[in-house]
Amino acid sequence: MEIDEICAEEAKDRIKNNRNIVILDVRTPEEFEEEHLPHAVNINIYADDFEERISRLERTKTYLVHCKSGGRSRAAVELMLELGFTDVTNVVGWMF
Repeated sequence: MEIDEICAEEAKDRIKNNRNIVILDVRTPEEFEEEHLPHAVNINIYADDFEERISRLERTKTYLVHCKSGGRSRAAVELMLELGFTDVTNVVGWMF
């Protein structure tokens, strides 16, 4: 399975140029509360209902998925692709 990955700087550029992108933050709620991007959606990858919550998202939207280093977000992107999402990108690196 091919996973698209971009660096944090490229993600920031994409966000500036496309307001329809969904920023999906898969860190814990505690991490999210400390710092997060405006309008980001937080779904904790460690939560028992993670797959259920992800499966309720609209599959045709564009998603930039991030965590702190890119590992958790990569796992989330893999799952999203398995669930039929079509435009999902893993952001590698810290976006702040």
